[in-house]
Amino acid sequence: MLRIRWVTRWLSQTTYGPAEVWRQAKPLIRPAEARQPAGGFAVLIVDDSVLEKAHTNANELICTHWNHSQQRYVKGLNFVSLRYQAGELALPIAVELVRKTVPVYQPKTQQTSYQSPFTKNRYLQQMLRMALPGWPQQQVAYRYLLAGSWYASAENMTLV
Repeated sequence: MLRIRWVTRWLSQTTYGPAEVWRQAKPLIRPAEARQPAGGFAVLIVDDSVLEKAHTNANELICTHWNHSQQRYVKGLNFVSLRYQAGELALPIAVELVRKTVPVYQPKTQQTSYQSPFTKNRYLQQMLRMALPGWPQQQVAYRYLLAGSWYASAENMTLV
């Protein structure tokens, strides 16, 4: 619970990009990698979540999103996160907020809705490129990527 409060407090201070998230996580991940037992391994977990904000004014971040866990549309903040987990240690190493900025006219309803210029698969691919061993910014040792079936595209599998 203490880690959750620390992360919440840290995230509320200002807006952070993936590089800043990694700078905060790296000093905690390296010792965890060193402590791994001989047969142990770490995993990366991708999560697509909606933080429901039903009473907040709508904007490019707070808008209607499909919530897979509730099987319905909800108003809230949608984000894709990549977490590193090794034993008891679980840390976010990348987070991307889904911004719906592209207007799309719906002729059937005669209304304009908005969508993100990027797919969630593209967000995942960007985060994985930073986490893969051999890339200049992040080099995280992991054995498996845990993700929902909607991330099982040919591009994602090739990248992994």
